[in-house]
Amino acid sequence: MDALRALHELSQLTAVQWGLVTTAQAGRCGVSRLYLSRLAEAGHLERMGQGVYRAAAVPADRYESLKAAWLSIDPKLTAAERLRPAVPDAVVSGPASAFLHGVGDLVPEPYEFTVASRRQTQRKELRFRVRQLPADSVTLREGLPVTTVEQTITDLIEAHTDLSLVAGVLADAPSADRARLAELLQVSAPRDRLASGRAFLDHLESLARPVRQEA
Repeated sequence: MDALRALHELSQLTAVQWGLVTTAQAGRCGVSRLYLSRLAEAGHLERMGQGVYRAAAVPADRYESLKAAWLSIDPKLTAAERLRPAVPDAVVSGPASAFLHGVGDLVPEPYEFTVASRRQTQRKELRFRVRQLPADSVTLREGLPVTTVEQTITDLIEAHTDLSLVAGVLADAPSADRARLAELLQVSAPRDRLASGRAFLDHLESLARPVRQEA
């Protein structure tokens, strides 16, 4: 396979996958790891992380490292294949979800993904949360599956995130479904000595007011 043919094959993926391609996906197209390395050395590709490359002609974006991390979780399948289920195999969650939604002021790394079954990784930039997410707690943002703002706020509280930071997320999300959020917060309310999910939401709202005023 010559360079032009290899680049053509890869472009079929990068064109619909944020300019990114994994080593395993390239292998499915007949492009070997060695050829990928040669294309990178020639300046046609840029290595993004473990087994993920970006087409050099595609401009970088602020979410590309998160997208590369998500692709690397199941590198053989394309983004389109993994997005077919109502709840994909790995869903951006926690601080990384807030980052993707553009709310709050949380450090997104290490990137957290919610998965349905246990996964092991030694990569410090990834973290997995194992549980079954309902379909109505998952949405798409920048082409990635991500927990809704309401689920994200709930997850941050369950992870014992400083409530002032959670309030900042809420302050940046005026369109969040308050009724749904109160319902989700019902589980955490007793732990925080609040009477109900609605009471918890009211507490977060009271914390969010100073954040809005400072903004």
